Amino acid sequence: MIIKILLTLIFLAVMVGVGVYSRKQASSVDGFVLGGRSVGPWLTAFAFGTSYFSAVVFVGYAGQFGWKYGLSSAWIGIGNAIIGSLLAWLILGRRTKLMTQHIESRTMPDFFGTRFSSQGLRVVASVIAFVFLIPYTAGVYSGISRLFEMGFDIPYEYCVVIMSILTAVYVIIGGYKATAMNDFIQGIIMLFGIVAVILAVLNAQGGLTAAVDKLAMIPSDADPTANGGFASWFGPDPWGLLGVVILTSLGTMGLPQMVGKFYSISDESAITRGTVISTIFAFIVAGGCYFLGGFGRLYDPVIGANGKIAFDSIVPAMLVTLPDALIALVVLLVLSASMSTLASLVLTSSSTMTLDLIYRDKKSLPGEVEDGTIDDIVAEKIERRKVVVMRVLIMFFIAISLLIALNPPTFIAQLMGISWGALAGAFLAPFMLGLYWRGVTTASVWACFGWGVGLTVINMLAGNPINPINCGAIAMIGGFPVVWLVSLFSPKMNRETVEKIFECYL
Repeated sequence: MIIKILLTLIFLAVMVGVGVYSRKQASSVDGFVLGGRSVGPWLTAFAFGTSYFSAVVFVGYAGQFGWKYGLSSAWIGIGNAIIGSLLAWLILGRRTKLMTQHIESRTMPDFFGTRFSSQGLRVVASVIAFVFLIPYTAGVYSGISRLFEMGFDIPYEYCVVIMSILTAVYVIIGGYKATAMNDFIQGIIMLFGIVAVILAVLNAQGGLTAAVDKLAMIPSDADPTANGGFASWFGPDPWGLLGVVILTSLGTMGLPQMVGKFYSISDESAITRGTVISTIFAFIVAGGCYFLGGFGRLYDPVIGANGKIAFDSIVPAMLVTLPDALIALVVLLVLSASMSTLASLVLTSSSTMTLDLIYRDKKSLPGEVEDGTIDDIVAEKIERRKVVVMRVLIMFFIAISLLIALNPPTFIAQLMGISWGALAGAFLAPFMLGLYWRGVTTASVWACFGWGVGLTVINMLAGNPINPINCGAIAMIGGFPVVWLVSLFSPKMNRETVEKIFECYL
């Protein structure tokens, strides 16, 4: 216990210290939200990866889908690396950096408002982002607190409150630069931690071969007479597995907190290096998490008060038998993964509300002259005021998420499915196509917003007749034909305006 407490205190002290160190760079809006658009490839790649993988993955998804699909759940991690990291960087990285810098966009809602010449889109997108980032944040709190409960025997409620306060401290003090620097430190811990934990768990089962043989002897849930499904290549439910791969991999390209990393990277050459670093990181961390979760059935399941398996307790039950030193490493691993994601979520939410709802600056397209310019002193005061408002909203956002986390309505995986389904269902298609296709219309973006949010909310209000995971995947993929079809039959944007926006690629 002394080792666990000591390591955790050192870790938290470093996180807060980085926040204090970065405070001078967080005095302006660009510095607080984007790190001055000068963050290098290593920091950006690790920020992308650590924001991607949190306690939601390590505890919620690895436990639930490892139990459901066995070793085939490792395909989810592979999909995360190839689609969610490699393709995300290749498809979005350069174009996002150039266009958002060209049109002076700081947030995803700001992008929609400027790219499609609609302040209404900007406002609605900011509301969608704020509302649907909350359940995701609550899921992260829930996941990390369950591990702390296991490692320190501290009541769940205390863990949630402590984590929320600590995350708020270093984000409020240091902004994005502090978040990115901490993400790098946290990413290193995650890389070493997941490898060590996998080796320890396999060793406890007699090695890899013995563990796979034990898994192959477990009968399928659907057919108790059939063994081997949980040790097969594609598991007992390949189509269900595909839905999870789509949701957790494709979704990153439509999430504000993920895409925002490309806004802040320093230059085009850094994008190339960041692509390689981010992909390798995802292969090790995501692949390792789901591979580990695949052995969950070798341990006795935890039964909840409702008489059903408590999926969020599967991974903690696997790890509780490890030596204390390794449990300390696991706690740091999940703490690292979760605090980085929480920091990214609260920063994205607060900046979106501040810049796109409270202070909606009238913007001109590149090459146009703004009317009613203000002097530098007034502009500086407004910038400082915006940063203050963002810091206040960080506390507000954390407080709401905390209330949900203290009374979570469902499993972590379902919380994330609702959040990712609505956000990526609404944003993915119009954002990606808006970077490449001049023909995307304003009406098509409105239609996609309605599609993504509408499908998710209706499914939720109807009692989830479609599993939230599969519903999220349908929302994401369905957005592309929605944008394409509506763009064909709705009024086109001003050609000259669109050409000015796409000048950045010449």
